[in-house]
Amino acid sequence: MPTTSTPRHLPGTRGATRAEITRGTFDLLVIGGGILGTSVAWMATQAGLRVAMVDAGDFAGATSSASSKLVHGGLRYLQTGNVRLVAENHRERRALSGDVAPHLVTPMPFLVPVYKGGPHSAAKMAAGAFLYSALSAFGDGVGRVMSPAQARRLAPALRTDGLKAVAAYHDHQMNDSRMAIMTVRAAAEAGAVVLNHARVVGLRTTHGRVTGADLRDGVDGTEFGVDARLVLNATGPWVDHLRRMEDPAAAPSVRLSKGAHLVLRTDRPWRAVLTIPVDKYRVSFAIPWEDHLLLGTTDESYAGDPADVGVVAADTDQILGEAAAAVEADTLDPDRITYSFAGLRVLPGGPGSTSSAKRETVVTLGRGGMLSVAGGKWTTYRHIGRTVIERLRRVRAVPLAEDMSPTLKTVPLPGIGRPEAVAHRLMADREPPARMDPLVARHLATHYGSVSLDIADLVRADPALGERIHPGGPDIWAQAVFARNNEWAVTVDDVLRRRTTVTVRGLDDAAVRDRVAALLAAAPA
Repeated sequence: MPTTSTPRHLPGTRGATRAEITRGTFDLLVIGGGILGTSVAWMATQAGLRVAMVDAGDFAGATSSASSKLVHGGLRYLQTGNVRLVAENHRERRALSGDVAPHLVTPMPFLVPVYKGGPHSAAKMAAGAFLYSALSAFGDGVGRVMSPAQARRLAPALRTDGLKAVAAYHDHQMNDSRMAIMTVRAAAEAGAVVLNHARVVGLRTTHGRVTGADLRDGVDGTEFGVDARLVLNATGPWVDHLRRMEDPAAAPSVRLSKGAHLVLRTDRPWRAVLTIPVDKYRVSFAIPWEDHLLLGTTDESYAGDPADVGVVAADTDQILGEAAAAVEADTLDPDRITYSFAGLRVLPGGPGSTSSAKRETVVTLGRGGMLSVAGGKWTTYRHIGRTVIERLRRVRAVPLAEDMSPTLKTVPLPGIGRPEAVAHRLMADREPPARMDPLVARHLATHYGSVSLDIADLVRADPALGERIHPGGPDIWAQAVFARNNEWAVTVDDVLRRRTTVTVRGLDDAAVRDRVAALLAAAPA
């Protein structure tokens, strides 16, 4: 039978977590705290395993917080005839938006403009939008064609010159960093022991089998070790680096594709996403996100150090140039850019361009028994976690119950609740100092769900924490304290880039960063 897990391992001091992580032998050590590692840790803990998860940087600090922020079925996959994949994506998308994370996943209209001389005809896109909605059992309405005037009411900077028609359908979006942290919290509440900023410096072996890892704490340099019956390598772009720790002769299993994005200020609120056809197979997006416009993405082979990936001038020119096919020029002024980021897709190795490579998960078992998993997407991250759990069932070192269901039950993420109801509760106390600005209340409700009530308690205890981190955005200082005490935030970027939206809004000036650094320095060691 599985090892009994303790019920909760929410953040304490790093020293206490290190002590816990070095105690005894875990059933499973997950190396890598991105979407895949976190999903596996969450589900393996639900299945009754004693699980530890570590990451060299922050949770979702690389690829997993550099996505296009979409939870979608993948309209472009219809181009390649992969109808089954689209249907599977739709099922998982609807589970996330309805049962797992309705407080974090937001429905959004998607528009596909059809221009004279463009790669697709209006009839083709209309048929595609209808089929796409049919594959989701019309749960979000029926895909249709709307007029340019109707579309401009949703996307006010839509370019109308040469615009013939606009196909419309529905998908969802989210803040990937917040989804990741809530999933880490779910894993910890289920019993997983988790630690970020802890780099693997070596693998432990017993009789040639990988049975743990040696780590170095990135905060104070402390070295420690973890013992486990099975080690899962979920390090994303670094997956082959860790495989070579296990076996120096291990051949490459994946290749990397760089995807860059830009975040721009807008004068008018957008209420729909533009899916902009670049050619017959590629699309670019213009996405209303965090009161800004998110543009991207690129798709090019990357062979450098994953730690060095970033946005260069050529990426900016490409993204703005592709967006210009459907977005008015004044909206695309480079001076409007508040933030840019790039991430690396992990794709199966093989010939051909990265844009034509399959977006599938790569699972390998190494010479020392370490299981490595890479690839996938946010929409299906729970499904991939289930797939890995099924693979674990076939590894004898892990004592999973034989009668475990092949698909674990749907469990909601912490904070589940309708944002409108949560925001109403946050604003219910109308007396100072507890009275909350409606904009702040809505922001908290859509990023934390009912967990935002804990943040409101911090403000009630110390009204100064209700002040905004920067007057230009909705994030408040109570979020920074909550990130430090309850969400494993260690660095300034952990707080400003991944726990709040300060950085993506371009509001992380020197004064803000200094104050956050002082707040973090005041935390227990």
